[in-house]
Amino acid sequence: MVDKSWSNTGTTGFRIRTNESPEEREAERARAREERARARVDTMAERLEARARAREEQAAKRERIRQERRDAEAKLALSDPHKAAAQRRRGSGRKDIVREQRDTSNYAMIVDAGRIRMLAARGASVASLAAVFSLTEDQIAEALREAPEDHG
Repeated sequence: MVDKSWSNTGTTGFRIRTNESPEEREAERARAREERARARVDTMAERLEARARAREEQAAKRERIRQERRDAEAKLALSDPHKAAAQRRRGSGRKDIVREQRDTSNYAMIVDAGRIRMLAARGASVASLAAVFSLTEDQIAEALREAPEDHG
C-alpha cells in the first residue's frame, strides 16, 4: 500500500502537535498561502517577461533578415538590374489602387487576312471582327472568302 505522503511531499496528513494556539496556526497557514501565491505570481511574471523577450528577439531577427535581403537585392540591382528584376517577388498586386488603362487609341492595328481567318475559325463573328479591326462587314467577309496564299 502506498503512503499518501509520497504524492505530496511535506504533508503527512497528520496534525503536528505544537503549543501554538489555533489563531497562531491559522496565521501560519495564511502566511504559507500568501507565500505560495507570491511564488506563483513571481513565476508567472518571469514566464511573461521571458516570452516578451523571446518575441522581441524573434522580431529583431526577422527584421535583420529582411534588411539583409533588401541589401542583397539592392546590391544585385546595382550589379545586374535585369537579373534583379527577374528575381523580384511579385504579389497579386495592390488591391487598393485602381490602375489606369493604357491609352491604345494611337496604336497601329495589324490588319491581316490570315489573322482575320484564324479569329473567325476560333469563333469570332463577322460583326465583332469588323468592330475590332475598324473595317466594314463586307471587307471582313471579303477577307474570309480569300483563299490562303500557298508559300511552297
